[in-house]
Amino acid sequence: MTTPDNQVIVIPNKNVWGNVITNVTGSKTRRVDMVFGIGYGDDIAKAKEVLRRIVNSHSAVLQDPAPVIELHELGDSSVNFVVRPWCNTGDYWDVYFDLTEQIKKACDEKGLNIPFPQRDVHLHQVSV
Repeated sequence: MTTPDNQVIVIPNKNVWGNVITNVTGSKTRRVDMVFGIGYGDDIAKAKEVLRRIVNSHSAVLQDPAPVIELHELGDSSVNFVVRPWCNTGDYWDVYFDLTEQIKKACDEKGLNIPFPQRDVHLHQVSV
């Protein structure tokens, strides 16, 4: 078997007969699963609209089935959305990379924060 990055993989027969094999290129279309987080102080409706506009304007994103863009979870550092557009299997990585870049740029332009884990350290002076 040859991978998309041209590596040759040899799978022993014993692994084929007793295990699950996932073929990510076996279907004509594929769902791109992405997660984007915004800050707790950011406008959820504004963020959702930015995500929807970018996803729906990408030429390789299929409209049927419709992309899913929903608030997913309240994370430790961010409010996370799932973004799940469909595309033709051959367009998967183009869609993934394009959307990641376009969403980052749009969030910057619209003043939406993309948080990253931070830790506060408090130092206390002890007299001896």
